[in-house]
Amino acid sequence: MTRWTIDPTHSEVNFKVKHLVVSTVTGHFDSYSATIEGESDDFTDAKIVFEADANSINTKNGQRDAHLKSADFFDAAQYPMLAFTSTSVKKLSDHELQVDGIMTIRGVSREVTLDVIYNGTVAGFGGSKVAGFEIRAKINRFDFGLQWNAMTEAGGVVVSNEVKIEILAEFTKAQVVHKAA
Repeated sequence: MTRWTIDPTHSEVNFKVKHLVVSTVTGHFDSYSATIEGESDDFTDAKIVFEADANSINTKNGQRDAHLKSADFFDAAQYPMLAFTSTSVKKLSDHELQVDGIMTIRGVSREVTLDVIYNGTVAGFGGSKVAGFEIRAKINRFDFGLQWNAMTEAGGVVVSNEVKIEILAEFTKAQVVHKAA
Protein backbone atom coordinates (compact mmCIF):
# COMPACT_ATOMS: atom_id res chain seq x y z
CA MET A 1 0.00 0.00 0.00
CA THR A 2 1.31 3.44 -0.90
CA ARG A 3 1.11 6.31 1.57
CA TRP A 4 1.11 9.99 0.59
CA THR A 5 1.47 12.84 3.10
CA ILE A 6 0.40 16.45 2.62
CA ASP A 7 3.21 18.99 2.33
CA PRO A 8 2.00 22.00 4.36
CA THR A 9 4.65 24.29 2.85
CA HIS A 10 3.05 23.80 -0.58
CA SER A 11 -0.60 23.48 0.45
CA GLU A 12 -3.45 25.69 1.70
CA VAL A 13 -6.72 24.97 3.51
CA ASN A 14 -9.02 27.91 2.75
CA PHE A 15 -12.65 28.83 3.23
CA LYS A 16 -14.92 31.73 2.33
CA VAL A 17 -18.32 32.86 3.49
CA LYS A 18 -20.61 35.74 2.57
CA HIS A 19 -20.71 38.61 5.06
CA LEU A 20 -23.63 41.05 5.19
CA VAL A 21 -24.89 39.42 1.97
CA VAL A 22 -22.70 41.68 -0.22
CA SER A 23 -19.09 40.81 0.60
CA THR A 24 -16.96 37.75 1.22
CA VAL A 25 -14.72 36.96 4.18
CA THR A 26 -11.91 34.50 3.58
CA GLY A 27 -9.81 32.54 6.00
CA HIS A 28 -7.61 29.52 6.35
CA PHE A 29 -6.27 27.03 8.85
CA ASP A 30 -2.58 27.27 9.68
CA SER A 31 -2.27 23.78 11.20
CA TYR A 32 -3.52 20.63 9.47
CA SER A 33 -2.48 17.16 8.37
CA ALA A 34 -3.62 14.74 5.69
CA THR A 35 -2.71 11.34 4.33
CA ILE A 36 -3.75 9.29 1.32
CA GLU A 37 -3.33 5.52 1.31
CA GLY A 38 -4.04 3.25 -1.62
CA GLU A 39 -2.71 0.95 -4.31
CA SER A 40 -3.84 2.51 -7.60
CA ASP A 41 -1.98 5.25 -9.44
CA ASP A 42 -5.25 7.07 -10.21
CA PHE A 43 -6.22 7.28 -6.50
CA THR A 44 -9.59 5.58 -7.08
CA ASP A 45 -9.01 3.22 -4.14
CA ALA A 46 -7.65 5.98 -1.90
CA LYS A 47 -8.41 6.25 1.78
CA ILE A 48 -8.07 9.94 2.68
CA VAL A 49 -7.79 11.23 6.22
CA PHE A 50 -7.64 14.98 6.94
CA GLU A 51 -7.57 16.98 10.19
CA ALA A 52 -7.35 20.71 10.88
CA ASP A 53 -6.73 22.39 14.22
CA ALA A 54 -9.72 24.65 14.95
CA ASN A 55 -7.46 26.86 17.08
CA SER A 56 -5.35 27.64 14.00
CA ILE A 57 -8.19 29.43 12.18
CA ASN A 58 -6.93 32.66 10.63
CA THR A 59 -9.06 35.35 8.98
CA LYS A 60 -6.46 38.10 9.49
CA ASN A 61 -8.61 39.60 12.25
CA GLY A 62 -7.83 38.56 15.83
CA GLN A 63 -11.22 39.57 17.24
CA ARG A 64 -13.10 37.61 14.56
CA ASP A 65 -10.76 34.61 14.97
CA ALA A 66 -11.44 34.58 18.73
CA HIS A 67 -15.20 34.66 18.03
CA LEU A 68 -14.87 31.77 15.54
CA LYS A 69 -12.97 29.71 18.14
CA SER A 70 -15.65 30.43 20.78
CA ALA A 71 -18.73 28.34 21.62
CA ASP A 72 -20.71 30.49 19.13
CA PHE A 73 -18.92 28.71 16.27
CA PHE A 74 -16.25 25.98 16.48
CA ASP A 75 -16.04 25.73 20.29
CA ALA A 76 -12.36 24.92 19.81
CA ALA A 77 -11.78 24.39 23.54
CA GLN A 78 -14.14 21.41 23.50
CA TYR A 79 -13.76 20.36 19.83
CA PRO A 80 -10.18 21.20 18.83
CA MET A 81 -10.12 19.25 15.56
CA LEU A 82 -12.10 19.29 12.31
CA ALA A 83 -11.85 16.04 10.37
CA PHE A 84 -12.68 14.36 7.07
CA THR A 85 -12.39 10.66 6.27
CA SER A 86 -13.19 9.39 2.79
CA THR A 87 -15.67 6.59 2.23
CA SER A 88 -15.44 6.36 -1.58
CA VAL A 89 -13.60 7.81 -4.56
CA LYS A 90 -15.17 7.94 -8.01
CA LYS A 91 -13.17 8.77 -11.13
CA LEU A 92 -15.10 11.22 -13.32
CA SER A 93 -12.33 11.80 -15.89
CA ASP A 94 -8.54 11.58 -16.11
CA HIS A 95 -8.25 14.64 -13.89
CA GLU A 96 -11.52 14.75 -11.95
CA LEU A 97 -12.53 12.76 -8.90
CA GLN A 98 -15.56 12.80 -6.65
CA VAL A 99 -14.64 11.97 -3.07
CA ASP A 100 -17.42 11.15 -0.63
CA GLY A 101 -16.73 11.00 3.06
CA ILE A 102 -17.61 11.96 6.59
CA MET A 103 -16.76 15.46 7.78
CA THR A 104 -16.79 16.12 11.51
CA ILE A 105 -16.99 19.66 12.88
CA ARG A 106 -17.84 20.50 16.47
CA GLY A 107 -18.54 16.84 17.18
CA VAL A 108 -21.17 16.61 14.42
CA SER A 109 -20.50 14.19 11.56
CA ARG A 110 -22.15 14.53 8.16
CA GLU A 111 -21.66 13.11 4.68
CA VAL A 112 -19.88 15.55 2.38
CA THR A 113 -18.85 15.34 -1.28
CA LEU A 114 -15.55 16.85 -2.40
CA ASP A 115 -14.96 17.84 -6.02
CA VAL A 116 -11.32 17.09 -6.75
CA ILE A 117 -9.11 18.09 -9.65
CA TYR A 118 -6.06 15.83 -9.85
CA ASN A 119 -3.25 17.89 -11.39
CA GLY A 120 -0.95 14.91 -11.89
CA THR A 121 2.12 13.34 -10.36
CA VAL A 122 5.72 14.37 -11.01
CA ALA A 123 9.18 13.64 -9.67
CA GLY A 124 9.97 16.15 -6.95
CA PHE A 125 13.27 17.18 -5.40
CA GLY A 126 15.38 14.24 -4.33
CA GLY A 127 13.45 11.90 -6.60
CA SER A 128 10.35 11.69 -4.43
CA LYS A 129 6.99 11.60 -6.19
CA VAL A 130 4.66 14.56 -5.72
CA ALA A 131 0.93 14.70 -6.53
CA GLY A 132 -1.14 17.88 -6.75
CA PHE A 133 -4.84 18.35 -6.08
CA GLU A 134 -7.42 21.15 -6.02
CA ILE A 135 -10.30 20.26 -3.71
CA ARG A 136 -13.59 22.13 -3.41
CA ALA A 137 -16.75 21.64 -1.37
CA LYS A 138 -19.72 23.59 -0.08
CA ILE A 139 -21.23 22.93 3.32
CA ASN A 140 -24.06 24.42 5.34
CA ARG A 141 -22.47 25.46 8.63
CA PHE A 142 -25.80 24.98 10.43
CA ASP A 143 -25.56 21.25 9.63
CA PHE A 144 -22.50 21.13 11.89
CA GLY A 145 -23.87 23.13 14.81
CA LEU A 146 -22.26 26.45 13.87
CA GLN A 147 -25.53 28.24 14.54
CA TRP A 148 -24.56 31.78 15.53
CA ASN A 149 -26.00 34.55 13.40
CA ALA A 150 -27.45 38.01 13.64
CA MET A 151 -29.65 40.12 11.42
CA THR A 152 -28.73 43.46 9.91
CA GLU A 153 -31.02 46.46 10.26
CA ALA A 154 -32.15 45.81 6.69
CA GLY A 155 -33.10 42.22 7.56
CA GLY A 156 -30.15 40.43 5.97
CA VAL A 157 -27.98 37.89 7.75
CA VAL A 158 -24.55 38.86 9.03
CA VAL A 159 -22.96 35.52 8.06
CA SER A 160 -24.17 33.20 5.29
CA ASN A 161 -25.04 29.59 6.07
CA GLU A 162 -23.05 28.38 3.05
CA VAL A 163 -19.31 27.95 3.48
CA LYS A 164 -17.11 27.30 0.46
CA ILE A 165 -14.02 25.21 1.13
CA GLU A 166 -10.97 25.16 -1.13
CA ILE A 167 -7.90 23.07 -0.45
CA LEU A 168 -4.86 23.37 -2.68
CA ALA A 169 -2.80 20.33 -1.77
CA GLU A 170 0.55 18.87 -2.65
CA PHE A 171 1.18 15.35 -1.39
CA THR A 172 4.54 13.59 -1.23
CA LYS A 173 4.80 9.85 -1.66
CA ALA A 174 6.02 8.86 1.76
CA GLN A 175 6.43 5.11 1.86
CA VAL A 176 5.11 1.76 0.83
CA VAL A 177 3.22 0.12 3.67
CA HIS A 178 3.30 -3.67 3.65
CA LYS A 179 0.28 -5.40 5.12
CA ALA A 180 0.78 -8.61 7.05
CA ALA A 181 -0.39 -11.66 5.14
